[in-house]
Amino acid sequence: MTGSLFKANFWNPDILSTIGYDSIIQHLNNGRKNCKEFEDFLKERASIEEKYGKDLLSLSRKKPCGQSEINTLKRALEVFKQQVDNVAQCHIRLAHTLREEARKIEEFREKQKLQRKKTELIMDAVHKQKILQFKKTMDAKKNYEQKCRDKDDAEQAVHRSANVVNSKQQEKLFVKLATSKTAVEDSDKAYMQHINTLAKIQEEWQSEHIKACEVFEAQEYERINFFRNALWLHVNQLSKQCVTSDDMYEQVRKSLEMCSIEKDIEYFVNHQKTGQTPPAPILYENFYCPKRSAAPPGKATVPNLARRGPLPVPKSLPDDPDYSLVDNYSLIYQ
Repeated sequence: MTGSLFKANFWNPDILSTIGYDSIIQHLNNGRKNCKEFEDFLKERASIEEKYGKDLLSLSRKKPCGQSEINTLKRALEVFKQQVDNVAQCHIRLAHTLREEARKIEEFREKQKLQRKKTELIMDAVHKQKILQFKKTMDAKKNYEQKCRDKDDAEQAVHRSANVVNSKQQEKLFVKLATSKTAVEDSDKAYMQHINTLAKIQEEWQSEHIKACEVFEAQEYERINFFRNALWLHVNQLSKQCVTSDDMYEQVRKSLEMCSIEKDIEYFVNHQKTGQTPPAPILYENFYCPKRSAAPPGKATVPNLARRGPLPVPKSLPDDPDYSLVDNYSLIYQ
């Protein structure tokens, strides 16, 4: 099937028309342009991946992230930063891979360009040769037709002069007729030669056109297959990048599974503890009785009535002038 579609479907009845060939060339040019666009896409994607990888690498190595954590969570954070570093390196390697794929596409384009160039040069030559020979043939045809008309005019002139007595005029007309007949024969031969030459050139052009169609169709088959495989490979590389990144992040998840909240708290306590005895309460101290037991601040001491001894007995008798009773209250003057 390959090589049979182009050569059967890109003809035109007009011998001077190149519309079929031009249509194929335009399609191949579009295909080459599409490959160049994908090549540029890969290069730009590579730049994005490289910049992302470098930025991620800088973030991982320069930006602190839980640097004061301790014990199991600290180890998990170390694994996290290491894996982020690894992911960044993967993106940088992916950028190199994409540039390599872009280089392969460029080489493929240039290879096809050189192959096409040879065929196009041949086709351009036979196109020009065909057009030139067609022009010569048409000129020969016009000359032949004109010579035929000249011969016809000479014959009619001879017939009209049949009754003319002047022999010199008749002789001139016969000479002119003979000359016109010779001119017709010569122009006819030239015309036939140009027709035969044009037929050979046209046959050569058709043969080269068929060869070109087969070459171009094979190239297009190869280009589509190459483009499809390149695109397939590209998405596989992106998928692999995702899988690789997920494997690295899985290491972080595993380290987080080993993280123990209780151990981290216990570790902090064991390494940072300051003692187990809390401070004693601050007792109240009476300014006038510094030797008495102090009470906590804000709580005034109250005499303990249960511990008091009996009230002192007054030394003065009721009739003592220094002792007086007022409504059953004693009043001592000092």
